[in-house]
Amino acid sequence: MSETSPKFASVVLDVDSTLAGVEGIDWLAAQRGPDFAKRIAELTDMAMRGEIALDEIYGKRLSMIRPTHREIEALSKRYVDAMAIGAKETVARLRDAGVAIAIVSGGIREAIVPLALSLGVSGSALRAVSVYFEAHGEYTGFERDSPLATQRGKADVVRALALRAPVLAVGDGATDLAIRPVVDAFAAYTGFVRREPVVEKADFVVESFPHLEQIILA
Repeated sequence: MSETSPKFASVVLDVDSTLAGVEGIDWLAAQRGPDFAKRIAELTDMAMRGEIALDEIYGKRLSMIRPTHREIEALSKRYVDAMAIGAKETVARLRDAGVAIAIVSGGIREAIVPLALSLGVSGSALRAVSVYFEAHGEYTGFERDSPLATQRGKADVVRALALRAPVLAVGDGATDLAIRPVVDAFAAYTGFVRREPVVEKADFVVESFPHLEQIILA
């Protein structure tokens, strides 16, 4: 328990390239071969840099990949294996200090749930996009009405969570930066990738989860 009060009562965490060194959709694309993976990764990076809207490519990428249920299960294991160094310990100490933790991601919910649970974050504090499969595990679609499949939808989702203020949002991409108008501060996470358009508009720049912990609890 921290001897001083945390600087933030609630923290909202991104997943891909923040909590874990994985871009889930890119990992799935890699299962289709290097050329396919390169094409999808370029689209992802453009959206995360804010050069194109996520709305334009979210469904397109999934339709191109058509991930199976088995591949989503494999991705869930990859998320846990690629968890950021110190993330589990930092989240535990923040929770012990009374900080509420929420995970808000544009990634696939079914792949992220095991990571969230390993961090002690319940399903009720996780927001992500569900995908759907037919009886044999073949892809049939995704949660098309989810705000998280859009460029600025994270702000609406975080607002609806009604978290205790002050709230700090943490992420690496333009879709995370979109949360800034509805929270008290935004931290650009650069432990896996540094995107200058995001860093330039952040209130904090953090290189690791121990660094994040220092900002909140020091």
